[in-house]
Amino acid sequence: MRIYAIVLLAGLFTWNTSYGQTFTLKSNTVGGQATLKEVFTGCGGENVSPQLSWENPPEGTKSYAITMYDPDAPTGSGWWHWLAFNLPTRTTSLEAGAGNPESNLMPEGAVQIKTDYGTLGYGGPCPPAGHGIHTYILTVYALDVESLPLDASARAAVVGFNLNAHVLEKASI
Repeated sequence: MRIYAIVLLAGLFTWNTSYGQTFTLKSNTVGGQATLKEVFTGCGGENVSPQLSWENPPEGTKSYAITMYDPDAPTGSGWWHWLAFNLPTRTTSLEAGAGNPESNLMPEGAVQIKTDYGTLGYGGPCPPAGHGIHTYILTVYALDVESLPLDASARAAVVGFNLNAHVLEKASI
């Protein structure tokens, strides 16, 4: 019975033994629960994207992408709250509010597409009334290409396909 438990636990974790550190995403402004600062304006919030920073990218990283996704949205396909890509490798953090295209806080060359709200940039949490608890997954992708061959008119599914085709590693909050 103990051997089975050890095998099961080992299967729950992945690690990279060729590098000393793991690719990690952190935030100084958001943790286990969104605040009104991050919540979408349609739900009484300020719609400010969280501050993010990441470290220990895998060898061969040529660019990054950021996504925020809600798998609990009652759509059958979840809800995309933020998709940004073509962040250069010199970028290791984003200031709070960088998800607002008018803020000019994204690095040069970065692209943000329309969320499922139909607006460019970040669109914070706003689950339907009475729908219960939702999970919001912020992810940074380390990519093996300097840029994805997409622009701001790309759809989330196309961006997701390209991210998965070029991901070296990803880290999530």
